[in-house]
Amino acid sequence: MSDLQIRNLRPEEIAIAVDWAAAEGWNPGLSDAACFAIPDAKGFFVGEVDGQPVAAVSCVNYDDRFAFLGFYIVRSGFRDRGHGLRIWDAAIAHAGARVIGLDGVVAQQDNYEKSGFQLAYANIRYGGIVAAPLRPPADVVALDTIPFARVEADDATVFPAPRSAFLRAWIGASGHVGRALLRDGKLAAWGVIRPCRTGRKIGPLVADDRAAADAIVQALLASANGGEIFLDVPAVNREAIALAESLGLKPVFETARMYTGPIPPLRIDRVFGVTSFELG
Repeated sequence: MSDLQIRNLRPEEIAIAVDWAAAEGWNPGLSDAACFAIPDAKGFFVGEVDGQPVAAVSCVNYDDRFAFLGFYIVRSGFRDRGHGLRIWDAAIAHAGARVIGLDGVVAQQDNYEKSGFQLAYANIRYGGIVAAPLRPPADVVALDTIPFARVEADDATVFPAPRSAFLRAWIGASGHVGRALLRDGKLAAWGVIRPCRTGRKIGPLVADDRAAADAIVQALLASANGGEIFLDVPAVNREAIALAESLGLKPVFETARMYTGPIPPLRIDRVFGVTSFELG
């Protein structure tokens, strides 16, 4: 019998889950906790034994149809006691009838299938040291100079649910830098780079084609003066894989993007960088 007590993490406590994720080697961003608290104030859970946090999970409800699950962690020394299943069930219950997505470690894919998740495709994290370009692209502009409604509309082509408040926070968070590319007055590509516990991650990176994606990457690398970079790409987007490889990046690990049901049609061919494995 599990003696686990489950409650919601308050927004200021989400850093607990982020710190655990860092200890697991997931390399979260320095401002992730503040951004992750925004979409769903009741979407983060902690399990405690005698007042000590021992398990965590998030299931963020974006709207009345879609949720995303992440941060599923049971601390070493408290595993194999039923705590993981208890807090997992609490997260799933929070989603209600919504379709749930997740990026799970490949080794757990069979277990997620038992809970009703089906594989959509793999995401691959690429990483490596990249030099800053000598000349950043001249036609790339700061993302915050683009009307937010245009960014929001473009994001709707690649994500299953509206996430306006989250996007605003993500673009404007401390240390985050966004860039955009216009072609004939149309938003052709945009992306954000952020500092992480190790190096920086680029995500989201959304583009009409590889050339547009590369222009954004070069501008983001210039803003960061190069360094250690990570890029999470859908394995089904061959152009995104080619872009990562052209930068000299190497696969670091792989996740399984899974859903419990159908989602709206998405332009995965435009996803050159996933926003976050934790929130989608």
